[in-house]
Amino acid sequence: MKLSLGFSPCPNDTFIFDALVNKKIDTEGLEFDVQLEDVQTLNEWARDGKLDLSKISYGVLPLVLSEYQLLNSGGALGKGVGPLLISKKEIDPTKLQDTVNNYTIAVPGVNTTAHLLFSMAFPNAKQKTFLVFNEIEDAVLSGKVDAGVIIHENRFTYQDKGLVKLMDLGNYWEQQLQVPIPLGGIVAHHRIGTEIAAKVDRLIRKSVEFAFSNYPKLTDYIRSHAQEMSEDVMRKHIDLYVNNFTIDLGVEGKKAVDTLVEVYNKIVVSTE
Repeated sequence: MKLSLGFSPCPNDTFIFDALVNKKIDTEGLEFDVQLEDVQTLNEWARDGKLDLSKISYGVLPLVLSEYQLLNSGGALGKGVGPLLISKKEIDPTKLQDTVNNYTIAVPGVNTTAHLLFSMAFPNAKQKTFLVFNEIEDAVLSGKVDAGVIIHENRFTYQDKGLVKLMDLGNYWEQQLQVPIPLGGIVAHHRIGTEIAAKVDRLIRKSVEFAFSNYPKLTDYIRSHAQEMSEDVMRKHIDLYVNNFTIDLGVEGKKAVDTLVEVYNKIVVSTE
């Protein structure tokens, strides 16, 4: 049986899925047609029900639950892993809300968790432009926007480019809600059935465990999709986004996801 599967080319995703899609573990008769795309594209595809299995931002989860179920394994969720709001110049913390409300802000996709967390911290900021995540640093540097919300490997590179952190949106989330930050999860379309979804969930867990058993070695599969990153940045990326929650959400992880859905509903209701 062949299933369509989408995830990003970022090191955390290729680390998670390498053993599964390249058959380094027994896939129990399943094969995968892999689509590597940025997360906002995957979010849009999920809204259209395009793929059987997909990585998505938790920010889009409430919009796709009618067609997809969330799996326990393979996601990115944790503490100290949230998006950062960055700019070219510092802002007096006492003036941060008023200043950002009047800034143009680059955000990595309408349905991303980053957008949800930014909207929670700055509900009155309306001048937003949505870009692919790896275009945001340059948009800030060029003056196209006043500030940007960065994710993924950009957390490790913004300071080298002379940019400064205005707020750690993940820390804000944790302080306000006392739960880990749900960034991205894996969903299975209802059309594949609960039995196959459960098998894939189990196989993703095995794939992650296989990857951890060989870590910190970086495979050719990971390197080939992260060619512009140093191995140090690749490992930082994996260390930040792949953890025990990736193996299994567990009670704490599921509580965090439920909290995010509640926040999403409040923000949507309050802004409509």
